[in-house]
Amino acid sequence: MSEAHPNLAHQALAEFERNFSGDFTLVTQNVDDLHERAGSRNLIHMHGELLKARCAKTGVVMPWTDDITTETLCPCCGIPERVRPHIVWFGEIPLEMETIEMALAQCDLFVAIGTSGQVYPAAGFVQMATAYGAHTVELNLEPSSGRNLFSEHHYGPASQSVREFFAALC
Repeated sequence: MSEAHPNLAHQALAEFERNFSGDFTLVTQNVDDLHERAGSRNLIHMHGELLKARCAKTGVVMPWTDDITTETLCPCCGIPERVRPHIVWFGEIPLEMETIEMALAQCDLFVAIGTSGQVYPAAGFVQMATAYGAHTVELNLEPSSGRNLFSEHHYGPASQSVREFFAALC
């Protein structure tokens, strides 16, 4: 199996973050590490991360690449069945929602990239950002179900539309 690599959109976001003098927060629903490998630093994985595990009792998050079984001893507390993937499962509240909501309340520009606009709570972020006065932009392959909620739209492959949009901001 070949390893996935950051694409031009990941790289464009990381480059913009490096060169932007203001605050930049990247919230992703992706559970891979492609944004980090592209160079993004101020990043929130609202659905967790595949290469991490956490103690179900203490919440301590740790790097993890091994399998997790019912016999796996938790490095944090030494008890089996306490280690779980650092992934948000269906029915669980996404991670860092308070931090995300604070960022939405303070942002001037909200950009949604590659979304269907149907999965909440992320699908509601555009409405929250709009309520706080942010300019909202949809960068997508095609219009999402929430396209009418955005003030600006750019459609096409992310590798092209993300690069072009963020390059124009510089």
